[in-house]
Amino acid sequence: MSVSPLNLRKRFTAYRYLTGPDDSSFCHRVTQAINNGWSLYGPPTLTFDPVQGRVICGQAITKDVEGEDYSPEMKLGEM
Repeated sequence: MSVSPLNLRKRFTAYRYLTGPDDSSFCHRVTQAINNGWSLYGPPTLTFDPVQGRVICGQAITKDVEGEDYSPEMKLGEM
């Protein structure tokens, strides 16, 4: 079996799950991530925090990263 140069490229898909109160700051964080090359992954989620009396949003995002191997020490928010 021959090894193709395409199989030797370093790459991985990064995953993050953004959470925050249901307000404009959460929408701005998601918008910033999209404009930094991240893609929405699935639908947003909502839950109610009865202690703080507010709705919490969540949104999964992914980003394909070329030229690097994944490492658990990476700061995903800085990609």
